[in-house]
Amino acid sequence: MATRREILKTMIFAGLAARFARASEGRLPLAFSTLGCPGWTWAQILDFAEKHGYAAVELRGMLGSMDLPGRPEFAAEKIAESKKEMAGHGLQIACVSSSTSLHVADAQERAAQIADAKRFIDLAEKLEAPYVRVFGNEIRGPREAVVARVAAGLHELGEYAGARNVAVIIESHGDFTDSATLGEVLSRADSKHAALLWDAYHTFDSSQEQPEFTVERLGKWIRHTHLKDSSPDGKGRKYVLTGRGDIPVKRQMAALVKAGYRGYYCFEWEKVWHPDIAEPEIAIADYAKVAAGYLQEVKGS
Repeated sequence: MATRREILKTMIFAGLAARFARASEGRLPLAFSTLGCPGWTWAQILDFAEKHGYAAVELRGMLGSMDLPGRPEFAAEKIAESKKEMAGHGLQIACVSSSTSLHVADAQERAAQIADAKRFIDLAEKLEAPYVRVFGNEIRGPREAVVARVAAGLHELGEYAGARNVAVIIESHGDFTDSATLGEVLSRADSKHAALLWDAYHTFDSSQEQPEFTVERLGKWIRHTHLKDSSPDGKGRKYVLTGRGDIPVKRQMAALVKAGYRGYYCFEWEKVWHPDIAEPEIAIADYAKVAAGYLQEVKGS
């Protein structure tokens, strides 16, 4: 049976999910990360999202800068207008994504990472966004010590975020992609305001986990997603349009639907890191069509 703590944690996150679903009522819960459109202005992002039926946008850098708290769109004198523009397009912010890495051991560097995450949490509070993404990132040195550091950082940030009606979510990324490690970190973090961003690509490609397996083990923590597809290209793998590769995106979505997931199905097109892949006008529009079809199919089955 679920413990009182687990029930309370579920209620908190359910409230967050419901709160951020209302503004986009009538649209499918699709989102995309601004990592995929590094050349778009705030107005272009909002216009494109609305035109293609998206319900939300994940903020991950804009116009070449990853320092979202420093963006003029979110300055104290501008943020109310930006929120009004977003609402006018019927959109929500799915997540505010930082670059914070919690694995670092050096005390000074670690303090800087934690402080930067708190800046993003403060921004999320002002934007009324539900989540801030952080990384575990790398396992350097003894695994136990790294896991303990990441869990401690996640706990500290979760408690800070909770007081601001935000939650902090660790992404399945880097050396933190297998269910066992992620489950250990989240259990040890022991915060009602800490959860998981399931980058389903990495758990499948890096840790060779089937989506049903991952959701079975981590589903209670999953609050946000990153979805994308790829195929072998002779040198490794290359990102391709959704459904054209061999990543089981539809099965990943189906596993979430079956588990009762209530968050967004977010497209992460890594155009910033891979400028040779398809342009955002093509890839983000394509994902909206393909993912909508997947959702309708799996919900109807």
